[in-house]
Amino acid sequence: MTSRFTSSSEKSLAMSQDGNDNLPSVQRDHVTVMLCTFNGERFLAEQLDSIAGQTHARWSVVVSDDGSSDGTIDILRDYQTRWGTDRLNIVSGPRKGFAKNFMSVTCGLELASDYYAWGDQDDMWHENKIEKALEWIKTVPDNVPALYCGRTETVTVDGLSIGRSPLFGRPPSFSNSLVQSIAGGNTMVFNRAALKILKEAGNDFPIVSHDWWAYLVVCGVGGIVHYDENPYVRYRQHGNNLVGSNTGFFSRLKRMRMILSGRFCIWNQQNIAALESIKTRLTNENQMKLRDFKQARTGNVVKRFVYLKRSGVYRQTRFGSCALLFAVLCNAI
Repeated sequence: MTSRFTSSSEKSLAMSQDGNDNLPSVQRDHVTVMLCTFNGERFLAEQLDSIAGQTHARWSVVVSDDGSSDGTIDILRDYQTRWGTDRLNIVSGPRKGFAKNFMSVTCGLELASDYYAWGDQDDMWHENKIEKALEWIKTVPDNVPALYCGRTETVTVDGLSIGRSPLFGRPPSFSNSLVQSIAGGNTMVFNRAALKILKEAGNDFPIVSHDWWAYLVVCGVGGIVHYDENPYVRYRQHGNNLVGSNTGFFSRLKRMRMILSGRFCIWNQQNIAALESIKTRLTNENQMKLRDFKQARTGNVVKRFVYLKRSGVYRQTRFGSCALLFAVLCNAI
């Protein structure tokens, strides 16, 4: 296993950090896929095969393994032999959990591709996943942080489709990101401007999850987030999922328990502390929203509701909105 973060394909694609004017046209639109693994031998090959089968052919994969003790590394090395090191680079993760692993590999990358994607070890991508993401993201100017995300198709251990993640109708925004993550990192594709701001924010503080953090940061600095109502990731449900499906009655009940247990409050505090470290990069409007949201977490119940309204925060669904109000009432945000 190597310890470097720049594969030879990335080196060949090295470009100015201020633009891609110096990049030969044949090399443009390259996508670096960041895949994090930990004891993922059971489904890993299917995920790698789905990446190899993309209709968008200009991609390479950086895998950050977090100390697997099963056959994960053997599988990765086998694919590396077949694909070549230009296509698959293997690095060591920090062994501090999935969020830290994703942020470690993200912050360790060179700004050498036009676009970047996150992937999970046990999913399967539709063959046009990257293509569909780039259809939107290429409409955004290169210097504007842009994040594509969307729904997932939920499948069983055997790959049988059993539904889709919730369809959210309200627009993505910083106001929403303060209290909710709307999409999994396994759906996310972002441009070099977004990677640059994530790298500048760094990896020296705890975050709840890499996908929620990306949503917060891109919205916070005035970037653009697009939520696709069509799923292009087959999200496999099994007993070892670190983050499970968020649909159904029991998932709602679980979220209410998180509010009562104080976990939601702890998560918000982690996100706020992380945002404080990049506060000067937030737009003026979003700095005020963050300030009001912090005020909504203290004082008497009247003050909390007043500042909640001033902050403009919202969740995507009616149930989620009710849960947010309940959290404010219980002083649990």
